[in-house]
Amino acid sequence: MTDSRWQRFRHFIGFPASGHHAGEQLVATLGGAIGILLIVVVTQAVVGREGVLVIVPSIGASAVLIFAAPHSPFAQPWAVLAGHVLSALAGHVLSALVGVACWQLIPNPTLAAGLAVGLAIGVMHLTRCLHPPGGATALAAVIGGATVHKLGYRYALSPIAINTVIILAVGVAFNYAFAWRRYPASLMRYRHTPEHPGTGWPRIDERHVVAAMEHLNVVVDVSPDEMGELIHQTLDIAQREQDARLPEVRLGRFYCNDRPGQQWSVRQIVDERRSDNPEFDLVIYKVVDGNGLNRTGSCTRTEFARWVGSELQPRTRKP
Repeated sequence: MTDSRWQRFRHFIGFPASGHHAGEQLVATLGGAIGILLIVVVTQAVVGREGVLVIVPSIGASAVLIFAAPHSPFAQPWAVLAGHVLSALAGHVLSALVGVACWQLIPNPTLAAGLAVGLAIGVMHLTRCLHPPGGATALAAVIGGATVHKLGYRYALSPIAINTVIILAVGVAFNYAFAWRRYPASLMRYRHTPEHPGTGWPRIDERHVVAAMEHLNVVVDVSPDEMGELIHQTLDIAQREQDARLPEVRLGRFYCNDRPGQQWSVRQIVDERRSDNPEFDLVIYKVVDGNGLNRTGSCTRTEFARWVGSELQPRTRKP
């Protein structure tokens, strides 16, 4: 298989172009292990060893989100709590109650299983708390066997609500030690990189990201704030890469912007102000031809280089 075909195949199956750093992988692994260890101990004490085999898998899926993707909208406390519960105790009630109701009211287990998951998805959509493991919680209420069925609606509170509170508490405490993965996402504080002047890109904030997502009608597995930070960093990296290829502009030289019509202009650098930080170097220029003739101005050396289209050589007079 050629490289291009391999790349198309990877794109088709959704294979990620990049992975997490080794440190991030280790943190997620440790967090998930600690969270589930506590869950198993509590669940086993409440419903016995047999019940653990059914209930823990759905919480295990929540642990993957909370510790491997802590900033995902699916992993936020409201999604985790309301996605699994529907009660003032903020537990896993939503999906759990739907599952128990289907088992008690619909005798056919196959039909009940499908309806439990389908209704859980619908309710989670309506209450804006999509949490994929919630479907497993609803399904477990139907196919969980005598141990789970005996619990009835208590299943939503104990062990589901208790398990959820534990996994959320571990997620908040464990992730807080790492500034780049604070949980929930509302605890993150991004310091946006200042825009490079002259790029033509307007300032992007959370409102713009939300509006774009609504316009495209897509669900993105990161928060709007984090998506905004990603866009800022992407633009910054692209701008720095472009700046690395800018021409070197020097005192006394003539430069043209190579723009058509009335925008065409030629400038000469007549003075400069050096700084300890090259990003703050200033150049003073004079417009010697075209738009703004005889006007003088100043800007950073980088801004001037972005304006430049080509360097001109002055004509030498014949004797």
